[in-house]
Amino acid sequence: MIARRLALRQTSRLCRPVQLRNTANYQWARLASTSSGGDGPEARKGGLGRFLGGFLVALLAGGAVVLYSNQTKEPPKTPQAVIEYEKPRPVPESKEDNRDIISSQHIQVKKSWENPGVYVWGSNSGRVAAPDSTDPVVKTPRRIPFFDGKLLRDLKLDRDFGAAITENGNLVQWGTAFSSANPSPAETLKGKDLVRIEISRDRIIALGKSGSVYSVPVSAGDQTSSKKSQKSSWFSLWSSPETVNYRELKPRELGWGEKISDISGGLEHVLLLTSKGRLFSAASSSSDFPSKGQLGIPGLTWTTRPEGPYDQPHEVPGLKRFNIEQIAAGDYHSLALDSDGRVFVFGDNTSGQLGFEVEPQIPFIDAPIPLPFNKIYSGSSKQPRVTSIAAGGANSFFTVDAKRIAGFKDDVDAVKDLGRVTADTFACGSGIWGSLGTGKWTHVSLGPSKIKSLSGLYEWDENTNSIIPIRLARLSVGSTHTAAVMDNVTQVGVSSSTSDNDTNWGADIVFWGGNEHYQLGTGKRNNLAIPTYIDPLDGGEADAEKGRGNEHHRFQITPRTTVRLGEGGTGRKVSVEQRVECGRFVTAVYSGA
Repeated sequence: MIARRLALRQTSRLCRPVQLRNTANYQWARLASTSSGGDGPEARKGGLGRFLGGFLVALLAGGAVVLYSNQTKEPPKTPQAVIEYEKPRPVPESKEDNRDIISSQHIQVKKSWENPGVYVWGSNSGRVAAPDSTDPVVKTPRRIPFFDGKLLRDLKLDRDFGAAITENGNLVQWGTAFSSANPSPAETLKGKDLVRIEISRDRIIALGKSGSVYSVPVSAGDQTSSKKSQKSSWFSLWSSPETVNYRELKPRELGWGEKISDISGGLEHVLLLTSKGRLFSAASSSSDFPSKGQLGIPGLTWTTRPEGPYDQPHEVPGLKRFNIEQIAAGDYHSLALDSDGRVFVFGDNTSGQLGFEVEPQIPFIDAPIPLPFNKIYSGSSKQPRVTSIAAGGANSFFTVDAKRIAGFKDDVDAVKDLGRVTADTFACGSGIWGSLGTGKWTHVSLGPSKIKSLSGLYEWDENTNSIIPIRLARLSVGSTHTAAVMDNVTQVGVSSSTSDNDTNWGADIVFWGGNEHYQLGTGKRNNLAIPTYIDPLDGGEADAEKGRGNEHHRFQITPRTTVRLGEGGTGRKVSVEQRVECGRFVTAVYSGA
């Protein structure tokens, strides 16, 4: 009985709105008919009243029809979401094939071991990017066949010539500035066990493993002049002329056991760092003598130079009291970093590349001066320490570890290390091509600016179960563009004993700056003012073979590891890594020994 009452009550509730709507329509219709005729007083008004009454009846009837149609019309159906599943992958034939299918990074790392060599792109006006082609530019990475299967100790590029050091320490040169008749790569200076090279306008400065420094002409014609160097042998009493003419740069008064350990150069000068932290500088071009203070020797010009060779090295007097650990050189300026994290700068500052505001009356500084990074972090709870420097063209870059501290500013003893480190990257100099990487297109810098996309980055390290800062492993700076290799966590130790889904991956690498000759490797010509990823070196061919033809993947560079070269790891066992080199409107990635 109770259930029946509840059912009747619910039925009355459901029917009540319909009855009210029908009653309301009936009353409106009745009112309209009453006003249009009948015995009421309105009927005595004549034709006008009948006309208005008829019009009102028609209007109400139309409204009722519309209302009825809206009540009886079905509501529109809501479109249902269509779920798109991942496209089916090829069926793996083996454990290694499964890794290739699921990871673009894994296959990039494997290809770098199976097919070591050199990829180049950018300007080809000097037949450097593609010696066998007359194309003016190379838009995307292209291999130079001469270096297939070879490892290199170093490589440097200009738009008109290239230079590299083979795995056994010989110098290789190519490009039209080397030989317009035959710009293909060829070995030139041999038997010096070279480990590093720098290039100027017309000469190559090469550092030998023993600490000897050689200055070699770029042009093959200048290398074969009538007067040649003499080579003596420890195993015989005879001497024979060298096949390549060169000059040797010998700093004076080196200490016992002291030798040149590193070099860095610009268009007209070269910096020589010794194993004891002393810094020397010398002219490196036969066409122009350094005149913008980049040697760091106050008052030194072509007319005031001392007697002896024009390219003799001079110790930088302003840095004798400091232990220099790193050096870097742009076209016309120099940087030095000491063991305490202090940066010293000298040379051209017309674009603010020294980190100071430009003063038209003082276009360059001919003696080292410190760059105060403490001022950049003033007012914060961070204590900065510069960890690396880089330079090229009219730009300078600095990486900084900023350690978070707490305490009173005036009480050094009260300062407490909180253990949190932030890794930041700063840039200064010309930014008209986007070379600063800060997202701004500035002509002249007022001081170091932080590259936000490369600063304050962290990641989780599974080995230590902690959050660690992501630093930069390397910066390569060209004349107008730059590449940064991230020091992120990598994995290159996957083997047959690890999981089927365990893959290798390399380090992230980004590019920015001038792209007028396609030197950024994006396949487009627009300049980029922020660090940007590019596609894999093979253009995605390996990904397409594994069912990823329509997907977009980024290039990752392979870190150093010991592997067996060749397909399937059947070749010789070596320690190898991929390196990037930004030159003058040209870029290369090569397999480094």
